[in-house]
This record gives sequence, structure tokens and C-alpha cells, in this order.
Amino acid sequence: MTAALSKWAFAFALGLTAMGAGPARADRCDDLAKDLVKHIPDLKIGKTVAGVIYLEHPAVTQASLGCSSRNRSNEMFAATDKKKPTEAYYEFLGTAAALVFTIPKPDAVKGTKRCVSRTNIVRGYNIDSRYRKLDIHCTVAKTGVRITVSREKGV
Repeated sequence: MTAALSKWAFAFALGLTAMGAGPARADRCDDLAKDLVKHIPDLKIGKTVAGVIYLEHPAVTQASLGCSSRNRSNEMFAATDKKKPTEAYYEFLGTAAALVFTIPKPDAVKGTKRCVSRTNIVRGYNIDSRYRKLDIHCTVAKTGVRITVSREKGV
């Protein structure tokens, strides 16, 4: 009787583990933020609110890592208060986008610079562009530049 009971207990425990009731693991987004801290000097992790991890870096005024949702994979956001961003801003955003979306860093830097350079009086100062399977949205205003890099799921 006890051998049959232990077989059932083992099968039940195995079923619970397969359904995800096993040991707790850190979120993939938290792991990604920790990787960013390892690879980008002077980067600090801030608060996490509603699936967004806020980041602090000297080259940007605001930065965040948005975690994946139903129709998007992760999203990287960075803002500066300068109308013409410094090279350090592009380096930060390029390195972060390269790590988050596993693309070469020069491609990420080129895509963000290209988006900002396309903003003008004819096209507007709020541009959506696509570069190397990345969706890049940039906004240029008197108060600074804001760039969001993301990728749609399934692409």
C-alpha cells in the first residue's frame, strides 16, 4: 500500500513541477537588466513599476527597459535634454539595444542616429522608422530627444 501511495505522490510532485509550481526563478526582464548593468559602465537599476525597469546613467536624463507584453518584445527607452544628443547618449542606447535585441552594436547605433537625422520641418519631429527588424520611434523637441527601440513579436 505504501509503495503505491509513494508512486502517486511522486507522480503528483512531478506533475506540479511540470506545470510551473517548481522553485521560484527571477523574471527574464530582471535578468536582462542585470546583464545591462554588467556590460554598461555607470548604469544603475532603479525602481520597477508595472513591467518597466527604470535605469540611471550619466549620459541620459531618463532611461527604462520595458518588459515584454502580449504583442511586443522588450522595449528600450532613453531621453536626453539636449537637442543634439552626445556620442555617449548614442553609445548607451546602442549598447543597450544590442544586448536587449541581440543585434550588432553598430547597427543599433546607426539606426538611432538615422532616426534622429530624419527629423525635420518637412517630415516632422515625431518619426517612426524601421532598421534591422527594429522599430525605432524618435521625438525631437526643444526640450530634448526621446528614442524608443522595440521589436514586434514574431519578427
